[in-house]
Amino acid sequence: MSEAKKIIQQQITGSIRTKELVLSDNELMSNIEEAARIVTEAYKRGNKTLLAGNGGSAADAQHIAGEFVSKFYFDRPGIPSIALTTDTSIITAIGNDYGFNKLFARQVQAQGIKGDVFIGISTSGNAENIIEALTTCRENKITTIGLTGAAGGKMAELCDICIKIPSNETPRIQESHILIGHIICCIVEEEIFGHLKPQK
Repeated sequence: MSEAKKIIQQQITGSIRTKELVLSDNELMSNIEEAARIVTEAYKRGNKTLLAGNGGSAADAQHIAGEFVSKFYFDRPGIPSIALTTDTSIITAIGNDYGFNKLFARQVQAQGIKGDVFIGISTSGNAENIIEALTTCRENKITTIGLTGAAGGKMAELCDICIKIPSNETPRIQESHILIGHIICCIVEEEIFGHLKPQK
């Protein structure tokens, strides 16, 4: 077997194993269900979701926001979701004027209102700009959902719901984060717009 094929098998096997651990963890599964319920209820009230992360987690924030605003499985009205990672003018202004750690907290203060939901994504659970945003959310009565790795980091104590993926490998954690995002999108879409789903 070639070295490349070994790597392919190891990577796929590792991803499957991590997802099997998620599936077998009843507390984790309950947290995912509760997160989906929180987001669904926020949308039913007319609120929105705000999402943030760094690097690959920034891409995940944008991916999930795109699923909400456009569609997931079927055509339906868009629902409001803002990835706080996309506006370079805002990001560079805050970074320059207040520092990188305030990148998301400042946007939460400006864009968020009571009843919104903030989804913070960090594989370590210790990203300082996410920690600052969570503190701002608490001050403004914005519900918080964290997506982290096994340790949970500082986020575990600051989030209303912390979904900790049972892995310490960044790629495995990120793969599971986007799976969780998809699951939440799927549940929200079904709960709010299931009546619009095409009949098979």
